[in-house]
Amino acid sequence: MRPDLDALQALIAVVQHGSFARAAAELHKAQSAVSYQVRKLEDQLGVALLDRDGYRVRLTPAGEAVVGEGRRLLAHAEQLAGVADQFARGWEPRLTLIVDGILPLEPILHALKALAEQRVPTRVQVRVEFLGGVQVHFEKDRADLMLVKDYQPRAGLEAEALAPMDVILCAASGHALARADRVALNDLHEHVELSVPDSGSRAASNLMFGGERVFHLSGFEAKKQALLMGVGFGWMPRYLVAAELASGSLSEVRYAGGSRYRFSPLLVQRLDTPLGRTGRALVGMLKATAPFAPALAPG
Repeated sequence: MRPDLDALQALIAVVQHGSFARAAAELHKAQSAVSYQVRKLEDQLGVALLDRDGYRVRLTPAGEAVVGEGRRLLAHAEQLAGVADQFARGWEPRLTLIVDGILPLEPILHALKALAEQRVPTRVQVRVEFLGGVQVHFEKDRADLMLVKDYQPRAGLEAEALAPMDVILCAASGHALARADRVALNDLHEHVELSVPDSGSRAASNLMFGGERVFHLSGFEAKKQALLMGVGFGWMPRYLVAAELASGSLSEVRYAGGSRYRFSPLLVQRLDTPLGRTGRALVGMLKATAPFAPALAPG
């Protein structure tokens, strides 16, 4: 038997108000209609739910159990109706964002916190990949958005550049490379290079130096810890090591070929499946939040 929500609502109203007449008035129905719904529910369940012998109708033990479950069922039904209404008003059921692990997660988490406080119904998934793996998983999994460092343009995708970010070649201050006034490529080859590999392929990054000793780490936090321990040298996003560079625990390696580079992250979305309200809100918050938001021009 499938539960009749209207019948459950009628039964609960009768219990709350103590009579069929008052329940009918509350539900804006005829008393006979309310009585029929409750009797029909009793017939479906095969048990008496109400004791009608006294002045005031009372629940039977079976009725108490049914009302308890019925209240929970009606509450779930109201929640379901509310969620459906939100989707009808443009909130998408799911949203997937793929992020390059070199980019900061903090502004993304702040945006998610704001969405949570607004009680949006969308199930949001944020996945971290690296380099080419971001676009590989974006396309493979039909994700909605990606924040990417390196991007291969495709038909049907729209990319928007965000504020540029600096990347610095670093080593611990006590490391031999940090103490040298000028470092050549063969000097780098004498030490361990620390790298976060591409999660989309086995191809080496074009920013690697080609030495024989390379340690691949799972992410930039692990890479930062290895740098501080003096394990080796490697590229790090400036936002992640700014405090360590300022305190002197990390130093910029004075590499003759250049110890810094800059890139502009790209926010990419699909043109064939426009974002819903959650996606648009997330994009708006990211574009307005440092370090993704472009700095205002002086004056």
